Amino acid sequence: MLADTLEQVQLSPSKRATYVRLVLAALTAIIAFKTFWFARWGGWADRELADFDAFHIVAQRVWRGDLDQVYHFAALLKMQLEAAGGSTGFMPWTYPPQYALLLAPLAFLPVGLAYLLFTAGTLALYLAVLRRIADVNFAHVLVILFPALAITIGSGQNGFLTGALIALVCLNVERRPLLAGLALGAMVIKPHLAIAIGVYLLATRRWIALATATAVVLASSLLCTLLFGWQIWTAWLGAIKESASYLEQGYYPLYRMVSAYAALYQAGLSANISFWGQVIVAALALCAVLFATARATSSSFALGIAVMVSVMISPYAYDYDLPILGIGLALILPDLAGLASPRIRSWMYGLILLAGAYGLLQSARLAVQKPGQDFAPALGGFALTALLLLLLGLLWRQAQLAPASPQAAQQRL
Repeated sequence: MLADTLEQVQLSPSKRATYVRLVLAALTAIIAFKTFWFARWGGWADRELADFDAFHIVAQRVWRGDLDQVYHFAALLKMQLEAAGGSTGFMPWTYPPQYALLLAPLAFLPVGLAYLLFTAGTLALYLAVLRRIADVNFAHVLVILFPALAITIGSGQNGFLTGALIALVCLNVERRPLLAGLALGAMVIKPHLAIAIGVYLLATRRWIALATATAVVLASSLLCTLLFGWQIWTAWLGAIKESASYLEQGYYPLYRMVSAYAALYQAGLSANISFWGQVIVAALALCAVLFATARATSSSFALGIAVMVSVMISPYAYDYDLPILGIGLALILPDLAGLASPRIRSWMYGLILLAGAYGLLQSARLAVQKPGQDFAPALGGFALTALLLLLLGLLWRQAQLAPASPQAAQQRL
């Protein structure tokens, strides 16, 4: 079975070290290759724009004093065409202005060097906190997560940053709630991925962490208002509204998305039905968080469930957001062998691998495909929905084996 094969990675320290070195070497090679690609070195001088190019464009607008223009899609398209030196695919911008502030220093570097600094730095932070959480399971998690890590590097996206922030919440929530709150507040850059962990903190009454996160959001919002003016918020809300219409009309690369909405829409259902399908999945995901909080015998398992379902709530979730899954998997692995059979564990590992690898493989196929043959289903959304059902089954099994008790609820990371 797949579980037996993957779990052999951690049989001995030498074997674990070998796999870690192999994965890190592969990730380093991808970063090196993409650095030359983003720098337009050699034959890539006329390449199309990728996600990190959008980050670099926005960073430049911070210093030019017209950040609000990136939220007007017609103006943003002109910026992207200018950066590309010709035709390019359009990438809407709906991040809160706090993320633009974070990116601002990158504007002083050429795009290739900026990519290298951003990607290598956030990857190093992510791997450090993942190792801290996973411990002896680090190599195991790395192997399962490799496709998701590779596609995050390939696009220059921020999945490592958001994954690291969620991991910092998990590492500090018990003994250093102020630090946990700071990390959660920093998730204002991508708030839809913090909903589940916020519900977990609320259900477990982590008031200090929640208050600190709220203070971070309010303080950063005030700073953005002082720097960019009130119009930045109306521009941002307008971009969100326009982006929603893009999603409804299927203008995004839905095959790269891992949401139930994308999966159902690409399967031929209407936008309205797909939306309600996403609502049902999101409700089940939040129910899983509450059920785990109330019934799980291990707080690390409950927290891991909250982290894993974080990417299942919003219709706007991509494969490059999946590094968060690695944090959740690392948290539940110590309890997983006692709760799930090898068959169930094989399904879980396989679904995570599929969600991470599918977009990568489809992108490679579409790069050489003839125009008009570019349709691809969004299997990542079905994979995560199936994973959610498996997690709910595990929670039910754990509740049957060990009913909740005050002593169980006090178990900590």
